Amino acid sequence: MPTSHSSPSSPTGRHRVVIVGGGSAGISVAARLRRAGVGDIVLVEPSDTHWYQPLWTLVGGGQAPLRGSRRRQASVVPDGVHWIRRPATAIDPDTRTVTLWNGEELAYEHLVLAPGLQLDWDGVPGLDEAIGRDRVSSNYSAEYAPRTWELIRDMRSGTAVFTQPATPVKCGGAPQKIMYLAADHWRRRKVLADIRVVFVLPDAALFRVSEYRRILERVVSRYGVEVRFRSEMTAVDGGRREITVTDHARGTTERLGYDLLHAVPPQSAPDWIKTGPLADPASPHGFVAADRHTLQHPLYETVFALGDVAHLPTSKTGAAVRKQAPVVVANLVEVMNGRTPTHRYDGYTSCPLVTARDRMLLAEFDYDLRPRPSFPLIDTFKERRDMWVFKRYLLPPVYWHGMLTGRL
Repeated sequence: MPTSHSSPSSPTGRHRVVIVGGGSAGISVAARLRRAGVGDIVLVEPSDTHWYQPLWTLVGGGQAPLRGSRRRQASVVPDGVHWIRRPATAIDPDTRTVTLWNGEELAYEHLVLAPGLQLDWDGVPGLDEAIGRDRVSSNYSAEYAPRTWELIRDMRSGTAVFTQPATPVKCGGAPQKIMYLAADHWRRRKVLADIRVVFVLPDAALFRVSEYRRILERVVSRYGVEVRFRSEMTAVDGGRREITVTDHARGTTERLGYDLLHAVPPQSAPDWIKTGPLADPASPHGFVAADRHTLQHPLYETVFALGDVAHLPTSKTGAAVRKQAPVVVANLVEVMNGRTPTHRYDGYTSCPLVTARDRMLLAEFDYDLRPRPSFPLIDTFKERRDMWVFKRYLLPPVYWHGMLTGRL
């Protein structure tokens, strides 16, 4: 790769654009800025590995290898972008500086925030100690996703519990997608009748969009899933293989034993973001303030945020990032040229809901929870095999060669 990808020993000077975060959002923006002819771009990202996280559901369901979700970070950083392999620890939007972990400062003219979110494994008492052992796993980590499949594959009877926290999560459908994959596997192995499947859900419904909710209600009924609505897991006892479930509707708690637990941890903005000046006071989880349409910070016109870290009333998905990135780049270029941002993001997001080992429901919608199907000749309001093929075999190359290169 070009030497411009290497980390400088002492970053100095004021850079035209600093992008914090080298995930799907940060790389997409960097690539689009380069295609727009913008130079002097610095990318701050400590990880040497870039993950395609949507594949982890299929890894946990025994349908894809983990290696297919991994690339070297150096292979996805666009040519001409200066990559600094250190974590950011603070931002001062008044002096327009980003502080790195070793105390060095980067000065910027324009800032794009895309550091993602953090998994708060310690947000549920006992979860951090139990995850990866005691028959507890989670597809929200590359470390544990393969173990999810081992637990599913080896289970013949007992109680399987799947949880979703009350916080925002990346890919809001992922907590139930793995449940459907597991239940369908057990059905095919003719052991589903001997397995009690429980879904602990903080919401009052399976899905916010009624057109898709009705379909998912039929899926849940098909597998005989017990859904605990308006409830959440509030403690884990790995030794006893029990969780505490708090029912917020009734104000009660119960101890629920498990033989398999797929736990989704609470999630929030990175700690250094939530305690910083760019966090939205209206966000209890510390996400960055951003205009819902322009994605510009309401107080600092040279700052934009997108992806999981942005406080937006839509689901945190890669599909949302794909629509947000061109808006951020177009508006950022307008600000660079002294103009007011005019490009608008309408809240589009999508959730590829795998409902069986060969079926998928593609839920697409906007801020107003209106369905926004993008396949005009295909009825996406039903479970489809071709949509499953699309997710498994077509979306990964589209991600690597289209989205991350700024072409799609």
